[in-house]
Amino acid sequence: MSQLALSAAPPIDSTSRLRLALMVGGFVLLWSSAFSVGKIAIADCPPLIFLAVRFLAAGVLMLGLAAASGIRWTLSKRDVAVFAALGVANQALYLGIGFIALKTVSAGLAAVIISSNPIVAAVFAVMLLGERMTWRKAFGLLLGFAGVAFIVRSRLMFGTDQLGGIVLSIVALLAFVAGTILFKLFAPKDGFWIGNGVQSLAAGIAIMPFAAGFESVGNIMPTWSLLAAFAYSVFIVSVFAYLLWFRILTVSGATAASSYHFLIPPLGMLFGWLLLGEHLALADLVGIVPVALGIYLVTRPAIRA
Repeated sequence: MSQLALSAAPPIDSTSRLRLALMVGGFVLLWSSAFSVGKIAIADCPPLIFLAVRFLAAGVLMLGLAAASGIRWTLSKRDVAVFAALGVANQALYLGIGFIALKTVSAGLAAVIISSNPIVAAVFAVMLLGERMTWRKAFGLLLGFAGVAFIVRSRLMFGTDQLGGIVLSIVALLAFVAGTILFKLFAPKDGFWIGNGVQSLAAGIAIMPFAAGFESVGNIMPTWSLLAAFAYSVFIVSVFAYLLWFRILTVSGATAASSYHFLIPPLGMLFGWLLLGEHLALADLVGIVPVALGIYLVTRPAIRA
């Protein structure tokens, strides 16, 4: 979803700022919790099977809701192909690799690594899209990378996370950044609700062969926690969070909303502690500050004279 955070924000009057803050705060809470909920799910279900079923269910649900709401299909064949490619990059690759990483890395650290997407995307936007690098962005990049490196080094020293899982999380991050750049270059200007349904269906179809080839349904343990995690991932994260995001786009635009992304790393660690009992060390609390500040500096809308 962060690929939308590279578009410009329209003006917003002061009376709508509180409502916007509440909506973005709700979205950030939902997005931050997804890492821990995902780790709960893969404790009872192989990750690729879980994701394939989740994406297919979310895609069918979003397209069904669009049809029931009278939303017209405005996508061309090119638009469908672009959204399908985004689904492969931003969901199948990003979450497929990310969920495998969750087997050997904590949900909190995964949240920190993945949520640095705006920082890495800013680097590639300068290199590939010709966007200007300001001193504020450069300082934010340095802070963000330093904070992530500090936390990763601490986790490796104390053995709380495994190097393999960290490397996979970084690969997942790069897949997400690739989707961000792809969106910036080719995504249509409208049709996002139906487009995200297409994305989810494409992601589910792309993951299915790998789930069938490398995992077994016999390893699924039908527990209440798995059912709850599945329902939360489909209805709350894949559908409601997107609906909330589109409302935010309508009110303010994504650039203004993206300035709240600095909350995701600390909240991701908080949910890991609350839901999974993951250990929080002093080094985590120290390192999260430059990460959050770096994301804020990179994503904060430019002040217009």
